[in-house]
Amino acid sequence: MIFKVMKKWVPVLLLRLLALGGTVAATIVMVTTNDSSELFGLTFEAKFTNSPTLIYFVVVNAIASGYSLIVLFFSSKKWARRILLVSDTIMTLLLDSSISACLALAQVGKQGNNHAGWLPICGQVSEFCDHVEGALIAGFAASLLYFLLLLYSFYNVLINLDTLKI
Repeated sequence: MIFKVMKKWVPVLLLRLLALGGTVAATIVMVTTNDSSELFGLTFEAKFTNSPTLIYFVVVNAIASGYSLIVLFFSSKKWARRILLVSDTIMTLLLDSSISACLALAQVGKQGNNHAGWLPICGQVSEFCDHVEGALIAGFAASLLYFLLLLYSFYNVLINLDTLKI
């Protein structure tokens, strides 16, 4: 009996720990992103706080980190499964939305936008763009892990319909 419970709980624990690592890494890498460049005698600094999109990315990943840490203590409780299923869905959607917004901003940073007259900035602040790219990779990995966790949770709920007793 204990091995059946362990068999279901260990993959969830592993996925949650990996997702925690991804969200913490994405948050730390983005927060430490800082670069400056001089153009025509003017120095400008690129930080994550200069863009609401990057701030949103940091906030969502910080929330996901805290959520993952808290959920590690409750994920084995039978009464918490339904709540965790809903909150995991919300967290996955939040992570996806923050990554999508940042990818759009990163595309403009790398390529610019000829129609709007926006020039690419990654040529001037390449370290900043490299850090943002690393944070996006870590965030995407965490989002993918949350999606796998969500699929695993749905699978367990469908297999054990007795957990859905009202």
